Amino acid sequence: MSADPKILLTRLIRDALKSVAPAHAAVDILLERPRQAGHGDFATNVAMQLAKTLKRNPRELAALLVAELPTSALLEKVEVAGAGFINFTLAAAAKTAVVGEALAQGKDWGRGAAKGVKVQVEFVSANPTGPLHVGHGRVAAYGASLAEVLAFAGFEVSREYYVNDAGRQMDILALSTWLRYLALFGVEVEFPPNAYQGDYVVTMAWELRDTHGDRFAHLSAADVLAGTPGLPPSVRDDDKEAKAQREQHLDVLIANAKRLLGEDYPFVHGFALNQQLGDCRDDLQEFGVRFDKWFPEKSLFDTGMVERAVARLEAAGHVYVQNGAKWFRSSSFGDEKDRVVQRENGIYTYFASDIAYHLNKYERGFDRMIDIWGADHHGYVPRVKGAVAALGFDPKRLDVALVQFAVLYRDGQKTSMSTRAGEFVTLRQLRGEVGNDACRFFYVLRKSDQHLDFDLDLAKRQNNDNPVYYVQYAHARASSALRKWGGMESELTGIDAGVLQSEHELGLAARLSAFPEVVQGAAQDYAPHQIAFYLRELAADFHSWYNVERMLVEDEAVKLARLALAAAVRRTLANGLALLGVSAPESM
Repeated sequence: MSADPKILLTRLIRDALKSVAPAHAAVDILLERPRQAGHGDFATNVAMQLAKTLKRNPRELAALLVAELPTSALLEKVEVAGAGFINFTLAAAAKTAVVGEALAQGKDWGRGAAKGVKVQVEFVSANPTGPLHVGHGRVAAYGASLAEVLAFAGFEVSREYYVNDAGRQMDILALSTWLRYLALFGVEVEFPPNAYQGDYVVTMAWELRDTHGDRFAHLSAADVLAGTPGLPPSVRDDDKEAKAQREQHLDVLIANAKRLLGEDYPFVHGFALNQQLGDCRDDLQEFGVRFDKWFPEKSLFDTGMVERAVARLEAAGHVYVQNGAKWFRSSSFGDEKDRVVQRENGIYTYFASDIAYHLNKYERGFDRMIDIWGADHHGYVPRVKGAVAALGFDPKRLDVALVQFAVLYRDGQKTSMSTRAGEFVTLRQLRGEVGNDACRFFYVLRKSDQHLDFDLDLAKRQNNDNPVYYVQYAHARASSALRKWGGMESELTGIDAGVLQSEHELGLAARLSAFPEVVQGAAQDYAPHQIAFYLRELAADFHSWYNVERMLVEDEAVKLARLALAAAVRRTLANGLALLGVSAPESM
């Protein structure tokens, strides 16, 4: 008997429909698990769905369908409830059949059939201008878990990191590194407050000096500052003019660096990029986050893709020229205003390269693309989708999942996370304090678009208040019971679990049978937090059962059935934790 009774129930309902309403036997049948156990194991609203069409009272129609249901060992009880729901209570043997199936399938338990759908998941894609902080960590954990869930659900998944290695932010990092490097040789230039301030910039300057000596330092402070407008002494949050002056000062410094360094500027730029990108790669790999492709933004310019994308929009009549700049008519596609794609000086904007990147994605033939962005980019969604539509592609193939950055609380105090100011807690520091498992689990405990307060004290707590500890402890407990027994899990695969009769045992079996549905639902909703919720519920059910029932009883059939149930729980916990990038310890 299948561990997923929904397929068999659907067949039974269709057989009943062939008798009661043959013209509607192919209607979509929705089966859901009622929230209250007293309402059975599954419920359908098919009678209410067809009542208006058939001009019948929904309760009467439901009763007719129940009367025409074929006899099945699957069912213990069927009843009409409420306005016309049909509630199904499964027989005990049907509920416990999941135990054998979970053990037989092992690491593939819960895996969906191949769907033949190519999905690209692009996530993190943080500017390589500094170490990843705890906010980036949530995006990384969410994206990695979502990719694993989609792959496990049966999709063909490609994981991608878009490397912003072109543009102003990288120029600011290169300048910041060079200015710190110059200071090591006595070339004192006031360090711009809007440059990158972190200690990692000083470290890169030392490494640049240790590797290349004074190669890039043969000039004076006056050379570096030539033509700069000077820095305002202070800037209020509402002082736009002073802020603009700071940015102008920075731009002149960047231009001077390019002029003074000449052919050496790309080397300094590349040095800073490679240092930070390498650190990012290592950090993510240590965090259990992997990518199939690291896509450089620079390649879009080198291959002419940006120019081609803008030309394609222009040829379709979606670009106009105003004051020497080229504007995309994004307001025609739901954006609040039109956007510049090429400035009057001929330089393409960030938006232009983003358009080219999505053109590249579509041309690579993905059936579905998922961009995972920080929630502060929500306003960017309509313009990107508008550009996709203007390029002639179906924007429905592109989904954007927004992730709220996590806020870390240490000793009740909120920490700052400004990359330029250098005031942030790195992902590496957080992992060092609480471990990868707590990080990965805590990051996906809430919906991605909801704010997450990361409780550092709770994450380090070694008790049942800590959700990841609670789930892992269930796995360790099941492992302990199986060790005490001394046999091999493979010996339990064919065990008759039908002798399991208690409320705890049948409830636990019902929870196990929901795992494949949870995987599919989490994939469909882009919601790995559903896996985390499910694992907590499964762990709670297991702990409750473990506390009231002994496994190693004298009755051999009962003992083996209970051990098989524990092994099936252990397998399900391990598979679910793996989707979230969390380990499943054998002992704790």
